[in-house]
Amino acid sequence: MPQYAILIYEKETPGGVADIPPDVMEANLRAGEKIAAMGARVVHEQALRPSATTRTIHKNGLVTDGPFIESKEVIAGFFVVETTDLDQAVAIGKLLPIMDGAVEVRPLLDG
Repeated sequence: MPQYAILIYEKETPGGVADIPPDVMEANLRAGEKIAAMGARVVHEQALRPSATTRTIHKNGLVTDGPFIESKEVIAGFFVVETTDLDQAVAIGKLLPIMDGAVEVRPLLDG
């Protein structure tokens, strides 16, 4: 089955996870059950630390603080799913509650 990266973008908050409303957190925790019920499988999932801990390595070897791209949202987490097709991967992305950001679905290269 093809694999897709689901990237979760949100505005970064000072309190981190503590600032996530309980209903949003609960919906995220229930997503795995819904994904399995769709016949898809989560291969890997990971939340990310705040962007202040990010380092970017540029072409010339210069290392800078923070993410390379300046934006209002940061990647809050990601997971990889195995699905039947892109449409099913997008349906999985729609399961995730978004507070102020977006979800991006990207096909992974075959292996």
